[in-house]
Amino acid sequence: MTKTFYAVLVNSLTAFLTNMFVWFAVTFWLYLETKSVFATSVMAGIYLGTVAFSGFFLGSIVDKYKKKVSMVLSSVLSLVLYTVAAVIYISTPEEAFKDPSSAALWVFVVLNLFGAIAGNIRTIALSTLVTILIPEESRDKANGMVGTANGVSFLVASIFSGMVIGFLGIFWTLIFALILTTLALIHLWFIRIDEKDIMHSEGHKTQKIDIKGTIKAVKQVPGLFGLIFFNTFNNFVGGIFMSLMDAYGLSLVTVQVWGILWGVLSLGFIIGGLIVAKKGLGANPLYTLFISNIVMWTICIFFTIQASIILLAIGMFVYLCLIPVVEACEQTIMQKLIPPERQGRVFGFAQSIEQAASPITAFVIGPIAQFIFIPFMTDGAGAEAIGAWFGTGASRGIALLFTLAGIVGLIVTLLAMRSFAYRKLSANYA
Repeated sequence: MTKTFYAVLVNSLTAFLTNMFVWFAVTFWLYLETKSVFATSVMAGIYLGTVAFSGFFLGSIVDKYKKKVSMVLSSVLSLVLYTVAAVIYISTPEEAFKDPSSAALWVFVVLNLFGAIAGNIRTIALSTLVTILIPEESRDKANGMVGTANGVSFLVASIFSGMVIGFLGIFWTLIFALILTTLALIHLWFIRIDEKDIMHSEGHKTQKIDIKGTIKAVKQVPGLFGLIFFNTFNNFVGGIFMSLMDAYGLSLVTVQVWGILWGVLSLGFIIGGLIVAKKGLGANPLYTLFISNIVMWTICIFFTIQASIILLAIGMFVYLCLIPVVEACEQTIMQKLIPPERQGRVFGFAQSIEQAASPITAFVIGPIAQFIFIPFMTDGAGAEAIGAWFGTGASRGIALLFTLAGIVGLIVTLLAMRSFAYRKLSANYA
């Protein structure tokens, strides 16, 4: 690893932490101000939808400019958006932020969300910088360190965002965000990144979003489309857990215990990233990715098989440890097989396709759980058939949905390992 890489990684950690801190804090603040679950769900939908559909555009920015310029642009955009949000907050009567239909409230929320989303330019740029700064044989370990940085930012942001909102309020959240973003921008300015002249693929000098060329680049690597759609499927099914896990966990423990437990379990992100940074991903990252998915889906089958917070916590911890492994595998594969001049767009394309699944699941799975699975396990046929050993009630309906999702995910993963796309992509990487 080079000193430049470590400097960029620390700088990116600061930016990741700041943007995640704002995203968590605004979510908490919005609910506390409006007492509206609908408002927070709309906010989540705006965030996930924008992340999903901005990948094409943000990836094109990374390929069009030098990576350091892209990262500076990311921080500048965040800084400007947070500043405007702070001005709106100061100049708007406090009562306006308590009304979920207030235009000022949603302008304020969207500005903060877009400020956080602007950080995705840096995320894509960092993945391409691993290709530039790190030799091929060490990129898996470098990607593991990136995963660790993401884990640290998630852990710290999840803890301190709640504390700042609870003790100081949203205004000081923005002040901290402005200070940290400014410090990251100043530090980045003095980091020297040796980049060759920007390599433009044909047509990209004039096109802002080269979707056609990006799809062509993905098609040139047999099996890569299969990998992207496999990860999209995982996000689609995995969105079930993202949408319903809080409801299930809060049926077992108090909100205070659940919050502390999440803080502890978040260490899994860090530990998983550190293991990859130390040990790497093996000779075939694709094989490692699929084995990790097999373990994750197996956990999903059994970690809610009984109403036990201990069983749930152990399963979630192992699951979270494996997330950085899966992410590092995909990044390492693309860094080797995609030409550097197209990596920004391909990473952005993959982000758009894969992340588009989560909002769909979030909107669909709630009614399915509420009107099908919960009645089924409360006083329906499911409660009569398996209630004696599986348990009955609303939480067991959610648990049954988790178990079935795990079974579907495991079957699809095993079938995908026997597919032509898997064999071709594995052979191309070797």
